[in-house]
Amino acid sequence: MVITILGILAGLAVPALKNLGKSNVQLSASRQLLDDLARARQLALSQHTTVYVVFVPGAFWTAPLAPTAWLSLLTPTGMTAATNVLDKQFSGYVLVSLRSVGDQPGQKTPRYLTEWKSLPDGAFIATNKFNLAYAPGLASYLISDPVAAMAYPINSFNYASLFPFPTETNSAGVLLPYIAFNYLGQLTVLTPTGETLASSDELIPLAQGAVAYAANPDKTLQFAFPDAAENPAGNSTNSMFNLIRIDKVTGRASQLHQKIK
Repeated sequence: MVITILGILAGLAVPALKNLGKSNVQLSASRQLLDDLARARQLALSQHTTVYVVFVPGAFWTAPLAPTAWLSLLTPTGMTAATNVLDKQFSGYVLVSLRSVGDQPGQKTPRYLTEWKSLPDGAFIATNKFNLAYAPGLASYLISDPVAAMAYPINSFNYASLFPFPTETNSAGVLLPYIAFNYLGQLTVLTPTGETLASSDELIPLAQGAVAYAANPDKTLQFAFPDAAENPAGNSTNSMFNLIRIDKVTGRASQLHQKIK
C-alpha cells in the first residue's frame, strides 16, 4: 500500500517538476535579456551615444542577409569568428556602438561593448521575430492573452548592414537585426537619412525548446540552416507566451505573460 501511494505521488510530482524546470528556463532567459537591455540603455546614456543590441539571425551568411561572396571573402581569422557564432543563431547578441565620445565629425569608431552572449540552454528568440515577412509596416502576427483581453502584434526586428560582423575588426555588410537606444535612452531606428524615434514599442517573444545546429563528424558546426523546435510546440504564441516589451519612449524593458485571474 505504501509503495502504491509513493508511486502515485511520484507520478503526480514528476510533471510538476518538469514544468518547474521549464519555468526556470523562461525566467532565466527573461532575466538575462532584461538585464542586458537595461545595460545597453545605460551605456547609451552614460556614453552619450546610440547603443545597438545586435542579434544573430538564422543562416546569416546567405541572401538576402549577406552578399553571396561575403563568406568566401573572410580572412581565416574572420572565418573562425563566423564559425564561432553559428551556435548563436536565434539566441545570441552583442552590444555595439558605431560612434564614441571623442570621434571626429564624420568619422566612426565601431566598438563591441560586450562579448557575444547567448540565452540559456532551452530558450531562444521565437524565429518569426527574425522573419522579414513581418517587417515593420508589413503584416504582423498576433500573440493573444484572452484573460487580459489583449493582443500583441509582433513584427520582425529592424535590420541594418552597418554593424561590423562577426567581430568589431571586420567590415560591415551583413544585414543584421538590432534594437537601438539613443543618448536619451529611447528606442530608435535607422533610416536612410539617419536615426529616428521608434514608432511603437518593441516586443520580443521568447520560446522554450532547442535549436539544433548541423555538425560535421568532428563536431564542428556547419554553415547550414539550424532547426529550431519549440517544446511544447507553439509555446511562444499560446498561453505560455513570454514577451519582453521595450517602451518606445523610456526605453525601459519589462516582461509580459498571460495573467491568471
